[in-house]
Amino acid sequence: MVKAVIFDMDGVLIDSEPMWQQAELDVFGRLGVTLQPHQTKQTAGMTTRAVTEYWYQQSPWQGVSLADTEAAVISQVAQSIASRGEAKKGVLRLLQQLQQQQLPTALATNSSQYLMDTTLDTLAIRHYFAAHCCVEMVAQGKPAPDIYLLAASKLEVAPADCLVFEDSYTGISAAKAAGMTVIAIPAAEEWQHEKFAIADAKIRCLSEFDFSSWSLPLR
Repeated sequence: MVKAVIFDMDGVLIDSEPMWQQAELDVFGRLGVTLQPHQTKQTAGMTTRAVTEYWYQQSPWQGVSLADTEAAVISQVAQSIASRGEAKKGVLRLLQQLQQQQLPTALATNSSQYLMDTTLDTLAIRHYFAAHCCVEMVAQGKPAPDIYLLAASKLEVAPADCLVFEDSYTGISAAKAAGMTVIAIPAAEEWQHEKFAIADAKIRCLSEFDFSSWSLPLR
């Protein structure tokens, strides 16, 4: 029986992937790293630090530290979220349903505390979550299971009793490694990709989630 629900943030609660893509193209481009839009998908789901290190290894730059580069990407994404961020289809309805059913809910994101707070405040959904977990709170980000295990611990629920919503293979791998049930929400262009077969189910958006299909306690 599912006793708690955990959400990823980017790509699940908010369509921030285009914002990340543009920020990476802009910031790394200024440093002389020539990227095409499709190349940013190679690092989808990774922490911002890991993305920065990845592109530095591919095309080293001088004059700007990795920490400052990472901060520049995060800052641009935060500005984009604050100015035009909107909850994805089905988010508010599902969060309201979970609240009505008194199911503990947590957020577990590979993003920074700053971006997590910006997103929660912009979408005005902070109050729906009993626990907020970001990458600074764990030793390793996704695909390591740390952040999902932390979320379960904060909710005081066994990992096996947690249902997770994830959009990336990296995140799905992390939740499965934590021993949780995972529903994948792939991007439209990746719907048929075999990598999502590791998830327990697959939906196109949160509005498709059907309570009757899962052993959720209905009060």
